[in-house]
Amino acid sequence: MSRGKELARNTAILLMGKLFTQFLSFFMLPLYTNLIPREGYGFVDLLSTYIGIAIPVTTLQLEMAAFRYLIDARNDRNRQSEILKTTFRDLFLRIILFSIPYLIIIQFFDFEYKYLTLVCGISVAFSNTLLQISRGLGKNTAYAVGSILAGITTILSNLFLICVMKLGAESILISMTLANVVCSVFLLYHLKINRCINRAKSSKALSKAMIKYSWPLVPNGISWWLIDSSDRTIVSLVLGVAANGTYAIACKFPTIVSGFIGVFSYSWTESASLHINDKDKDLYFSSVANNALKVFSSIGICVIAFLPLIFDVIIGVDYRDAYNYIPIAVAAVVLNSLVLIYSAVYVAKKLTKKVAMTSAISALINIIIDIALVYFIGLYSAVLSTAIAFLIMAVYRHFDVKKYVNIRYDKACMFFVLLSFFVVFLTYYSGNYVIYIAGAVFAAVYSFIMNWGLIKTLKKSSLRFFVNKTK
Repeated sequence: MSRGKELARNTAILLMGKLFTQFLSFFMLPLYTNLIPREGYGFVDLLSTYIGIAIPVTTLQLEMAAFRYLIDARNDRNRQSEILKTTFRDLFLRIILFSIPYLIIIQFFDFEYKYLTLVCGISVAFSNTLLQISRGLGKNTAYAVGSILAGITTILSNLFLICVMKLGAESILISMTLANVVCSVFLLYHLKINRCINRAKSSKALSKAMIKYSWPLVPNGISWWLIDSSDRTIVSLVLGVAANGTYAIACKFPTIVSGFIGVFSYSWTESASLHINDKDKDLYFSSVANNALKVFSSIGICVIAFLPLIFDVIIGVDYRDAYNYIPIAVAAVVLNSLVLIYSAVYVAKKLTKKVAMTSAISALINIIIDIALVYFIGLYSAVLSTAIAFLIMAVYRHFDVKKYVNIRYDKACMFFVLLSFFVVFLTYYSGNYVIYIAGAVFAAVYSFIMNWGLIKTLKKSSLRFFVNKTK
């Protein structure tokens, strides 16, 4: 299988799971915004964000080390078993070492859902590890199915807990816990983790090597968390928890784009690691980067252009102000796609310290800008600071990775991407329904033209697939 087809296949498989869960996530928005007060939603969103920082600190990004080392051991069953045994031994140990002080410390604090938060965090840590293991083993279908099961569990449990049990905001944390447990149980069974672990011994030498690889990713994880949670924390402290509820809803729409980017990033990191030493790597990496920019900019532009037509239908009136901040947040996510393209190069070269350093600088820039502007422009400071931070990190990494891979962009493509974002920003804030429709048509035409070459390639591949199947 060619590199391009391999990347496309892996992305498509992972995308099935992500699209399904993304659809379910947006299906839940009317439920959240009509039945959960802004204060409650904002508080739980903040707790979820803090869970996001606790996990990489607790696990030392063990799941990413497992993923990277399993890629190199795909043809060695004994090595795979050794990696899995070591991974789960270290994971259990780190969770215990984190949970004991947490349970002691929280006795001195009084806040809602403190025990539920710990249980939720542990469930997320296990499911994250198993999902990355499935990727490392090349079991992307298992990854997709696990994600779909988690999505189904989330929606069913939320419907029951919010609509029937009337539990309110804590339903989100309970549903998140149940979803991750279901995902973990499925992957444990499907990947036959038990058998692999039973026939191997853990290795202290391997554990040290994996820690050496993964620990620089902890500052990177913290940096990404700071970029995300610092905005929420600053907004909550300065503007109030209710304002954070508005901001959290505004950030739900860019996840349409980030969902695609996240799936691509997973398969791209794998492909980059496999082909980083190819003779024509500059050409291959440049081709992927240009196509990724076209696709993700198109998705972002379509989200901005079509959203005015449906926003009031799916979002409750209490969260109406979220509308104002979405386009900038979407642009920030598209900039992040460039950041992740370069991140895959660092991972492929096992330069995790580079990842950590650039992410830390970006997080610091985000916090400084956010604090400097929040008193003057309110919630706009959160989305602007994130966009600027991602832009600076993308530019820096672009020039830094030239030491390893020379990624070149099509200048005409860059120009049309910028022009199209400008056009849909104007239509979005116009306040005129006819202009909204014109913007949506423009976005659809732009996306079709910009990605025509990729569409033709996918069409040919699909035709070959069906022809071969009928023979």
